[in-house]
Amino acid sequence: MSNSEPDVTRESATVLNRTDLTRRLVARLKSEEAVIGGIGFTNFDLWASGQRPQNFYMLGSMGLATSIALGVAVAQPQRKVFALDGDGSALMQLGSFATVAAVAPKNLAVVIWDNGAYHITGAQETLTVKGADLVAIAKGAGLKQAYWAADAGHFETLVQRALINDGPWLIAAKIDKERPAGVTERDPVKIRLNFMNAIAPGS
Repeated sequence: MSNSEPDVTRESATVLNRTDLTRRLVARLKSEEAVIGGIGFTNFDLWASGQRPQNFYMLGSMGLATSIALGVAVAQPQRKVFALDGDGSALMQLGSFATVAAVAPKNLAVVIWDNGAYHITGAQETLTVKGADLVAIAKGAGLKQAYWAADAGHFETLVQRALINDGPWLIAAKIDKERPAGVTERDPVKIRLNFMNAIAPGS
């Protein structure tokens, strides 16, 4: 597979659907990968794509999916770890990009869904609508392998590269404002215990 990437910007990226992309990502996982779903519609779609015990459905901690995923990646360097987050959440904790770049875990990939809105609270615009480019910001923070997905096929290609090659990675997709395919079961104790048991050494 060629490592050359198309020259894609937020403006030129195809508008995609988060539910479809989440299902495409999950379909490429085997069993051991950990996936940290950010708050709101991001983890709703992760839930609707199949309740893997290796999924952590974050509730209420806006902007911390990448930081939680970084902790898992550092603690278990043999396990591939994905963080799924929205543009509003990423903008809230931009420092996490620089931390990921500094720690440089080879097993971590951060996926950003960018629809330019705080969708779950009423679709108020985020600053990506005003020109903030999360891929450019990530590269400026030191994440060299940061890319916009040109289309759904390119998104799958980037996910596969993250699964088989060293990271860290950041993959951003421009998405529509469709509602998610389901709603996460809001039981934080159950979510925590299921995830801890699934990734426990020897499990």
